[in-house]
Amino acid sequence: MGAVPVVDLAGPRDDVARRIDAACTEIGFFQIVGHGLDAGVEAAAWQVAQDLFALPEERKLAVAIPPGDAYGYGPYRVERLAASLGADTPPALKETFSIGPFTPAPVGLDDPAAAFVYSPNRWPSELTDAAEVFRAYYDALAALVERVMAAMAVGFGLDDRWFQPYIDRHTSALRVLHYPDLHGQQVEPGQLRAGAHSDYGTLTLLRQDAALGGLQVRDVHDVWHDVPSVPGAYVVNVGDALARWTNDRWRSTVHRVVVPPVDATGSCERYSIAFFHNANWDARIECIPTCLAAGAEPRYAPVLAGRHLMDKFLSTQS
Repeated sequence: MGAVPVVDLAGPRDDVARRIDAACTEIGFFQIVGHGLDAGVEAAAWQVAQDLFALPEERKLAVAIPPGDAYGYGPYRVERLAASLGADTPPALKETFSIGPFTPAPVGLDDPAAAFVYSPNRWPSELTDAAEVFRAYYDALAALVERVMAAMAVGFGLDDRWFQPYIDRHTSALRVLHYPDLHGQQVEPGQLRAGAHSDYGTLTLLRQDAALGGLQVRDVHDVWHDVPSVPGAYVVNVGDALARWTNDRWRSTVHRVVVPPVDATGSCERYSIAFFHNANWDARIECIPTCLAAGAEPRYAPVLAGRHLMDKFLSTQS
């Protein structure tokens, strides 16, 4: 696997579709530029993220994620992402703030477990504009995902709106991540900023800074590669549900966030914001027709997107 490719969304439609298909087949990761997101919306979200994590610990804990819910503050050294792949590792060296859908569950959704993904958002009282700022960013990223998935459909030889009925009531989550500087802190053997894992849904958009101790992806030879911070770009990766949808034509690649080098000078504090896009809770994930060879059987039985997501998420909690 070589470098994670950069795709300009402003390029010709068929070329964009071809390049995304190649990246998802070979690597499962790519970066996008030319996305046209409002820089003011992005900057406002970044600023509120920094303000949020700068709050006193007791104020952050006041909006901590309750048991059985999905959204709010996730304290430092709690999450164990590698558990989703069956690994027993020390907790991650990060703190998080997670945000879910701003709209209620659709009328007629009769799965009681859907309450998990539609659990309430929680906002620190000190940050009076947090809900407004993050909703604007959430909506902008959801619209960007629709553009990316339209190009993906074209790459499969399908109409560019093929995915639309499966994602028009998406249950995506926006997660703000803070990785404190580790100078003077004890790091256990095998401990990372985020353990090796794959993402669970359709695809992920990630805005990352350039601090040391960043994102890495693992290739088919078990070699890890850095994913550099490209100015203005979003990292995009295939999630488990989308890989399953494509009958593994596309790869849901294992990735991690590493600790900075021990000889790093200066602060290695790091921020990133991830948009974990998920299909509609009741979307049926089964092999895309053009991803199955004639006479072949799909690798996976159909699964409902929501249950798949919930089982994966709950496996990472301590």
